[in-house]
Amino acid sequence: MAQIKTAFANARHWLIIPVLVILLLSHFVRALRWRLLIEPLGYSTSKANAFFAVMIGYLVNQGVPRLGEVVKCTVLSRYEKIPAEKLIGTIILERLIDAMTLLVIFGITLIIQPELYSRIIDTFFNSSQEKEGKKVSTLLISAILLGIVVILLVLWMFIKKKSFSDLSAIAKKIWKSVLQGVGSIRHLKKRKLFIFFTIALWALYLSGGYIGFMAFQDTSHYGIKEAFTVLSAGSVGMIASPGGLGAYAYLIEKTMELYGLNTTIAIAFGWILWLATTAVIVFGGLISFVAMPYYNKQKISEKS
Repeated sequence: MAQIKTAFANARHWLIIPVLVILLLSHFVRALRWRLLIEPLGYSTSKANAFFAVMIGYLVNQGVPRLGEVVKCTVLSRYEKIPAEKLIGTIILERLIDAMTLLVIFGITLIIQPELYSRIIDTFFNSSQEKEGKKVSTLLISAILLGIVVILLVLWMFIKKKSFSDLSAIAKKIWKSVLQGVGSIRHLKKRKLFIFFTIALWALYLSGGYIGFMAFQDTSHYGIKEAFTVLSAGSVGMIASPGGLGAYAYLIEKTMELYGLNTTIAIAFGWILWLATTAVIVFGGLISFVAMPYYNKQKISEKS
């Protein structure tokens, strides 16, 4: 808390407002994109209800990961009279598209910073006090990780009594499902708009981190390349723990250390970004809990 207070005291406070606005806008864009996935089901939803449901889902995810996806579908189903099980299918497709987009983000991050992988290995596995000759090599770490994956795979095959042909069939089935999921975008009535919303969504996430740099004197010299790395690390952190608690700040801290940022400032920067993200979700989610019933009550009254 002392580190956060120190960093925040020297911040350009007015830049926190656009960051919060960008985060809120990103949730609204996600709601608009979700509506496009619902349209092929033969249902039309209001923008307000879709947005409220998204915010409520995010709020529930803060406590119980992935439960928010179910709650989001249930809440929208109640007010828009859409079968919840059909909405679950749209969420699965949405998550699949997000996962593939995140892989693209990872790829761009490594392409524009070819040396980044070896720097990540040095930051997480090599202490700065270690002698050069004792440092763990990137190749060794990669070999160890590959070995662990192979061992786990062999153990799984042994326990489940699966052969290599079974493993190949499973891999083909997964790949086919991925292709079918992505291919279903072709059935959307507004494919170009869906792609635009997807790009806009991740562009907003990226710009939020970029403006976050400018808010603090010690990070104001960082640019778009570093913003890509923060986006990649932050996305993993949000998945790793409920609401990204702890994991998000830790990964942002380690990410900023890659670029030579002081550890104290890196810790504070990570926690402040997480607090901004969480504040939007908590306040937006709580307001949506109250606003959604009121909005729909008013809508029914106007129809009457």
